[in-house]
Amino acid sequence: MAFIRFSKLPKHQQYQYKPRYWNPEKEDLEERLKRVEEVKAGKADGVKARLSGSFRRGYQKAEDNRFRSRQVRKSNLVLLSIIVLLLLFSYMFISVYLPEIAASIGG
Repeated sequence: MAFIRFSKLPKHQQYQYKPRYWNPEKEDLEERLKRVEEVKAGKADGVKARLSGSFRRGYQKAEDNRFRSRQVRKSNLVLLSIIVLLLLFSYMFISVYLPEIAASIGG
């Protein structure tokens, strides 16, 4: 009796997945070409995209490494010159005002 049924049981639902090919390199290239076109057009959005992209990428090229090393060297020179100036001013202050301060304290 179990073999004879008056109604059909529904079959389970099947998932129809159709894979698509995705090329991330091609998509990246298209995005870069789009940004270049925006920059060439001189639009404000293109400039913003260029700046934000350069911040995201950071220093990757050898040219950027040279630029960064020049900036670090320049920063170190400025720091060294500030230290030398502070030492010079402190020496002048001590040599001029210390005898007066010592005389006023010593009485």
